[in-house]
Amino acid sequence: MITTAADATSARHSSHIERWYVLIVTCLIYTVNIADRYVMSTILEPIRLELHLTDQGIGVLTGVSLGLFYVTAGIPISWLADRANRRNILAFSLIAWSAMTTLCGLARNYWQFLFARVGVGIGEAGGTPPSTAIVSDYFPADRRPMALTVLALGAPFGAWVGYDMAGAIAHAYGWRYALFALGVPGAILGVLVYLTIREPKRGRLDALTEDDEKATLLESCRFLWKQKAAFHVVMGGGVCALWGWGLIWWTPAFLTRTYGLNVAQAGDALGWIHLFGGSIATVGTAWLLSRPWMADPRRVVWLLGLGVGLTTIPSFLAYYTHTLWIAKLMFWLFIPAIYFYIGPCFGLLQNLAPCHMRSMFIAISLVVANVFNLVVAPQFVGMLSDHFAGAHGADAASLRLALLILAPTGFWATYHFYLAAKTIAKDQERAIGLTKAWSP
Repeated sequence: MITTAADATSARHSSHIERWYVLIVTCLIYTVNIADRYVMSTILEPIRLELHLTDQGIGVLTGVSLGLFYVTAGIPISWLADRANRRNILAFSLIAWSAMTTLCGLARNYWQFLFARVGVGIGEAGGTPPSTAIVSDYFPADRRPMALTVLALGAPFGAWVGYDMAGAIAHAYGWRYALFALGVPGAILGVLVYLTIREPKRGRLDALTEDDEKATLLESCRFLWKQKAAFHVVMGGGVCALWGWGLIWWTPAFLTRTYGLNVAQAGDALGWIHLFGGSIATVGTAWLLSRPWMADPRRVVWLLGLGVGLTTIPSFLAYYTHTLWIAKLMFWLFIPAIYFYIGPCFGLLQNLAPCHMRSMFIAISLVVANVFNLVVAPQFVGMLSDHFAGAHGADAASLRLALLILAPTGFWATYHFYLAAKTIAKDQERAIGLTKAWSP
């Protein structure tokens, strides 16, 4: 149905302070999400050594175990979020995965750790889809890519916490305390979400809203398939996760083995690049998307394709070189690129989906991204590393070869963004009624 004057008036009652408060809190939630996930990358080597695992084995325990259950739980939780109170789902999920992160630190054997890691995956599945859907009902369509890029600042903040701060804690007190330091604050933030964030009316800022409609999973998938641009944005973002986050997952172990750094030194070498490089890339992208001439969604996907394509080159050189300062320089060029695409992809998908399918569209995109990132990449790289090492066991050389095989996949993501540009204007109009308001 068409939005009424009363709906529009109600939407305006959300003050600028309230909408930005919601955006900042959801950014903090995303920070905890990323930090809880990638602290495992920092403490990968100490866990592997304590539990006596191969590279493939530690990949299954820390990445695949989370990814499989994240994917499994993500669809039903997002289906519920398109029907029920998103704030409540978000708060409960945050408390649940933070508690399970703490239990990972308490685990004394492989099976206890695996159980807790599975719990983290199920909890995290209820984080991003309701967060992005809530933010989309606080910001109008032309501001959503910008708003969701601000939300995506949680990725570099979280990576810095997971690499630098957690690395320092792990070096000083052991890897278990790094997990305790993340789990407890996350649970407190979940209580804050429940007490202070108001559930907004769905689709209240769209030209067309269908809040009374409830789409099935099959209907959402069919609509996404018809939206060719949405399909290619999902695939482009998913392959970016395979490429960028897949490489980063193994990078602390690569630095430890290749250059003899300890976990604190490896975390420090990467943490500041994530914090400053990732934040600058994300804020710069948000500023670009706030410009009037970036209202054309084709320019957004052109920007994504160009940025990922160019930075694929230093992502290869970072693992090819045998010189630490050259590797660090390449990381400064490559790592920011794993952040700048996140917010624009979220924003584009929110504008390519009707309001009653938004959580599901984000869930589908996260399924693709996390299958690539948490299931395929850790297992694939670990398997290749073990294969190249042979009988003597995985080492620096075997891990380097595995990472060099993964690095060129960035060009694959660029191809999907190029294809998305062909139909994105028409697909956006079909989803939310936003007509063309830019010059070609």
